Amino acid sequence: MIPFLDLKAQYASIKTEIDDAVLGVLASGHYVLGEEVANFEREFAAYCGTKHAIAVNTGTSALHLALLAAGVGPGDEVITVPFTFVASVAAICYVGARPVFVDVDPHSLTMDPKRIRAAITPRTKAILPVHLYGRMADMAPIMDIALEHDLKVVEDACQAHGADYRGQRAGSIGQSGCFSFYPGKNLGACGEGGIVVTSDPHIAQTVATLRDWGQEQRYHHRLKGFNFRMDAIQGAILRVKLRHLDQWTAARRAYARLYTALLDELGTVDVPSEPLDGRHVYHIFAIRSADRDGLRQSLDAAGIQTGLHYPIPVHMQPAHAELGHRAGDFPVSEKAARQVLSLPLHPDLTADQVASVVQIIRQATMPTLKLRAAHAR
Repeated sequence: MIPFLDLKAQYASIKTEIDDAVLGVLASGHYVLGEEVANFEREFAAYCGTKHAIAVNTGTSALHLALLAAGVGPGDEVITVPFTFVASVAAICYVGARPVFVDVDPHSLTMDPKRIRAAITPRTKAILPVHLYGRMADMAPIMDIALEHDLKVVEDACQAHGADYRGQRAGSIGQSGCFSFYPGKNLGACGEGGIVVTSDPHIAQTVATLRDWGQEQRYHHRLKGFNFRMDAIQGAILRVKLRHLDQWTAARRAYARLYTALLDELGTVDVPSEPLDGRHVYHIFAIRSADRDGLRQSLDAAGIQTGLHYPIPVHMQPAHAELGHRAGDFPVSEKAARQVLSLPLHPDLTADQVASVVQIIRQATMPTLKLRAAHAR
């Protein structure tokens, strides 16, 4: 079997470091926030090129608090994309705002800046671009539009740890950026975790207050806050893993290049493209195929795990039926949802495993290749 992700192998490679970090927290007697979390916040802010980082319990909470800190609330609208994990949209709903969708670019599958202006209304308060699969959205035109219309930008960087755009790290371009440390992320905790990064001291202070019941000192509650604090054990684990992140990213990028070279030679599926003005960190390596489901069945029969990110766009989810959308409203997102297939990609993959995956894809898609050749004749 070729696993989609191998967290056991990752743990085995850094077991001593992780074990020592966890035991250190247990011995300290400090289990919520505390020194380990504060140190991780400083280290991750430096990694992202921001002045502040505020650790929370999940990536969803990071998005929720970043929107609140941006002043988004009931009656406001936030522009985002339908081709994303549902949490991007859920966070907008949590603050009482309405998500307004724009379609994605057909090549990057990130927010298409050309569609933003038509979605702006007097109620628009913010733009929430999603850095999908490890590739950053086209931030320059997004920021230009936001400046022109006095809108806040909250980056959903939950899949983009260490990605960059024109020399700037994910999370450092908008007013704030939000990351998830769900275990399967490029930088994943051994449990849940998230963080907001920003260089705005007011946003940093507001998020830090909101995550801890709205208190700036114990039992003095300035805001109506939440229990969104990070556990100390997760902070300690993430400090260890952050030291390995660049090495792991280099491995992901190397296997992505190998997949791309082999699949380009095959020519029967579409592969993700490397941005010319940034660095893709390949949280997900999603190919596209007109016969996605058939291809997935062939890979599964060969013992190769795959994923679907994401088979139903958010505007088509029953949970968000009140938004009033229907099939055909966002055709690029809908087509992508029918075609994307995520292949195994993680730092502990091997070149032989990549070759095996591509060989199964070759066998599964050769009839299509032959048919195309027959039509060409």
